[in-house]
Amino acid sequence: MARLSDIIEEFIKRMLKEGDEELQIQRNELADYFSCAPSQINYVLTTRFTYDKGYIIESRRGGGGYIVIRKVNFPNSKTRAQKIMEWIGNGITYHNSLAVLESLFDSELITHRELEIIKLTLNERTLGEVDNKNKLRADILKAILSVILS
Repeated sequence: MARLSDIIEEFIKRMLKEGDEELQIQRNELADYFSCAPSQINYVLTTRFTYDKGYIIESRRGGGGYIVIRKVNFPNSKTRAQKIMEWIGNGITYHNSLAVLESLFDSELITHRELEIIKLTLNERTLGEVDNKNKLRADILKAILSVILS
């Protein structure tokens, strides 16, 4: 059975696809729709709709308050690659590398098979007993992305 967070995430993504890559929602209305606390909506927004996953969230107060979710559209693949490389920096955790990969998969820049292969390449067990796994992971991910996004 799917978790409520997964259901809310898929619902929001469907709404984004149906719209103009921008969605305006009221947190309380969404919480009422799913019969959950507004904090559950906050959790989904802050963990599933982040910049590294290709989204920008704006919160507006007053007049009932609402949230705007925008899908980040990069003007070209070079700009996207540059922004992702900057975000990765000199080190990246496995969790954050998964967020980058899932964003690429959602954008149809990599296949599910490629996603799984890259995940295996970056996981803790594969990296073994390296002093700085996050740096090595960043270097590997940047090398892979330089090919995929070129």
